[in-house]
Amino acid sequence: MQRDIAELRLENAKALISTAKSMIELGDYKSSANRSYYAVFNAMRAELALLKIDHKKHSSVISDFRLNFIKIGIFSPEMSDIITQLFDVRNQSDYNDFYVISKEEVIKQANNAEMFVSTIAEHLSQAVEDNYS
Repeated sequence: MQRDIAELRLENAKALISTAKSMIELGDYKSSANRSYYAVFNAMRAELALLKIDHKKHSSVISDFRLNFIKIGIFSPEMSDIITQLFDVRNQSDYNDFYVISKEEVIKQANNAEMFVSTIAEHLSQAVEDNYS
C-alpha cells in the first residue's frame, strides 16, 4: 500500500514538472512557479509515504523530509535549498499581487524541481527494489 501511494505521488510530481514547463512556454510564469513547487512537494510526500508519514501542512512535510532524508545524509543539503527557494517563490507568486518572476528565474525553478524529482525517483526506485524484492 505504501509503495503504491509513493508511486502515485511520484507520478503526480512528474506530471507537474511537465505542466510547469508548458506554462513557461505559454508565458504563465506564476503558474509555472506554482507547479514546480508542487512537483517537489509531491516528491517529498512520495518519500515520506514509504515511512508511513503524511501531513496536511506544508511546513510539516518539509520538516519531516529534511529530518528523515537530508539531515541524515540521504540527500544533499542542496535539496533543502531547492525546497526553500521553490517554497518562497511559490508563496510570492501565489499571494503577492505585484510579484513579478522573470523567465530566467522560472526556468531555473523548473530545472531545479526536475532535478529534485529525478533524484527522488532514483532513490525511490532503489528503496522499493531493496524493500520489496
